[in-house]
Amino acid sequence: MGVSGSGKSTVGALLAQALDVPFAEGDALHPAANIAKMSAGVALTDADRAPWLDRVATWLGQHLDGGVITCSALKRAYRDRLRVAAPSVLFAHPQTDRVELARRTAARRDHFMPPALLDSQLATLEPLATDEHGVTVDATAAPERIVEQLLAAMGFA
Repeated sequence: MGVSGSGKSTVGALLAQALDVPFAEGDALHPAANIAKMSAGVALTDADRAPWLDRVATWLGQHLDGGVITCSALKRAYRDRLRVAAPSVLFAHPQTDRVELARRTAARRDHFMPPALLDSQLATLEPLATDEHGVTVDATAAPERIVEQLLAAMGFA
């Protein structure tokens, strides 16, 4: 989980590989209208996100025996919605400051999410609460190190 540019896709793919489980890029589950809206620099609303979160929840429900999927899951309510489909889901939140996130998003050339939407995502972000099953990691650490931390949090280290 986390805002654009936090490293979700990089870390998620490596984690899935380490666990030998399926990996899904949650952005690929966005309806075309959402992608068009974000590409135009317009932030998504809760209503826009609802069908996407349903698709992510469906994927989670189909992979209860193991899988890794990326999803911004910016709000607690979004994460609660995903937990209904997969009660044991562990949320991993790679977190860093706005300057680093802006640098990363500006450097990307192959993503529909423009850097202009970073501030709206940061404004929407509700970090993991202490009662949520999840772990926050330093997004500036090497992706392999983040995976080690996540594996340890999952009891695999």
